[in-house]
Amino acid sequence: MQETGLLGTPEYIEALARWQQGRFWEVHEALEPLWLRLCGPERELTHGIILLAAALHKAQTNPTGGWRNFDKALKHLENLPQAYQGIRVQALVEEVRRALQDNLQHRPGFPLL
Repeated sequence: MQETGLLGTPEYIEALARWQQGRFWEVHEALEPLWLRLCGPERELTHGIILLAAALHKAQTNPTGGWRNFDKALKHLENLPQAYQGIRVQALVEEVRRALQDNLQHRPGFPLL
């Protein structure tokens, strides 16, 4: 069954594969062209995910470096429903928070519905 909505776009398909591989900078690179074309809540969601990926990327070289981008991401995600566009938004935030808290001792999942 093919995904519909944002998760079915080539950009999100690529980003999810890179997330699962722990290649967080490439998540950002995959989503940025789509983010530039979006508007409304879909743009906020995508921007928040880009910032979460940037937080994880930064934390790979600086254990405390990801928190600034994490906080920026929250501003884009806080007004979205807990689940949106097939993504468990609040669970994603908690996955990244936990990964940052334990200095990436676990790779954060990307919770989907």
